[in-house]
Amino acid sequence: MKANELLVDFGLNKKEIEVFLTLAQLGPSSIRSIAQKSTVNRGTTYECLKKFINLGIVSFFDKDKRKYYIAEQPEKLLEVLAEKEKSFRDNINKIEENLSVLKKVYLQKNDRPVVKMFEGSNGIKTILKDVLKSMSLSKDKIYYVYSSASLRRNVYQSMPEFSKNRIHLAIKVRTIALGSGGQTVGLDERKWLNLPDDMKSTYEIIYSGKVAHISLDEQEEPIGIVIESEPIYQTQKMIFESNWKNL
Repeated sequence: MKANELLVDFGLNKKEIEVFLTLAQLGPSSIRSIAQKSTVNRGTTYECLKKFINLGIVSFFDKDKRKYYIAEQPEKLLEVLAEKEKSFRDNINKIEENLSVLKKVYLQKNDRPVVKMFEGSNGIKTILKDVLKSMSLSKDKIYYVYSSASLRRNVYQSMPEFSKNRIHLAIKVRTIALGSGGQTVGLDERKWLNLPDDMKSTYEIIYSGKVAHISLDEQEEPIGIVIESEPIYQTQKMIFESNWKNL
């Protein structure tokens, strides 16, 4: 691997790499010499050197009323990366320890619904992953589905392993099938609502304070909308349970 590729991985941009490698080759040098040799203008060279000094990979000294810069030994790059890693891990630990504080901020939204849109197969897969993640963290590990006969194939093609992962996580589901078809696969119950299979309806998932609606756009591509709202979730859950009892 070339030196400039290593410095890209270190986090330097193209001009910063030019300045740093020039300084490493020249040895102790003035800004003027570095700028001339690297062909990077003097102002940008100065900003690069300031950044390097803050990172600890360049130092300077004064001689004859002029400032000279010198690149630290390559081992210094490892020290800087080690310090960054420690700082990163410390920040992760702080966030984990104080996650409840951040959650309180999110709860101060006055129950205003949050609406997110997802497009295409990857978008639907994102929704299905969120169902698994949210339900795995929920105390009540059961969610509810209105399964549209015209859509269910599009939904689960996006994530064929979904049911297997759901069962592995011990998540239950109750499904009201809108039209014929569909079957139970484990930890699930299914009832049918007698509707025409070609009737256009959305595929709806009611789970963990959220309601997802999946349909097809004009190009027959799946599109999903997720509404995050506890009141809307509770309302849709209540309507589902009422329908379930009457089937």
